[in-house]
Amino acid sequence: MDKLKVDILGLSTSPHTNGAYALILYEVEGKRKLPIIIGGFEAQAIALKLENIKPPRPFTHDLFKTIAETFNLSVKEVFIDELHNETFYAKVCCEMNGEVHEIDARPSDAIAIAVRFGAPIFVSEEIMNEAGIREEQQEEAGVTETEPGAPKEVSGKAESSLNDLQKMLEDAIKREDYEEAARLRDKITRLKGSS
Repeated sequence: MDKLKVDILGLSTSPHTNGAYALILYEVEGKRKLPIIIGGFEAQAIALKLENIKPPRPFTHDLFKTIAETFNLSVKEVFIDELHNETFYAKVCCEMNGEVHEIDARPSDAIAIAVRFGAPIFVSEEIMNEAGIREEQQEEAGVTETEPGAPKEVSGKAESSLNDLQKMLEDAIKREDYEEAARLRDKITRLKGSS
């Protein structure tokens, strides 16, 4: 499975999210971005560490780091390796006494841990192809491309609706409304799947 190194671009929110945030990851050696919807607690844990703000009491992720360091456990990397029904899955790769262990985790928790350990974050090529958002969306009508994640040919009313959604997606990316972009991306994926 191919791994792509990603980094954190930022966190965004909008009034209609009920306390959820969009964590935006960007491809280090590419042009795609990957929005992942996360909870407020995890967003706060990530943001505080990125801003080097020490909370008055340790967060759960800080506690994990302290315990890990006490028992000589190191986090080597975080890998977002699966996507099922619009839910992302991740693994925290740890090493202790020369043994490597992969621990299942929510991506938000895995990333909150990665920023505390300075560990690299990776996403599978397959997930980036399926859920990543390219800054320059290609909209040439009737074009079939072999590049992974490229637009597929569709016909009739679905094509018109798909083109409208693609334009809305581009607009959301330009506005940096990544939560809306993620919602539109998922709608486009469903529409392509049903054509």
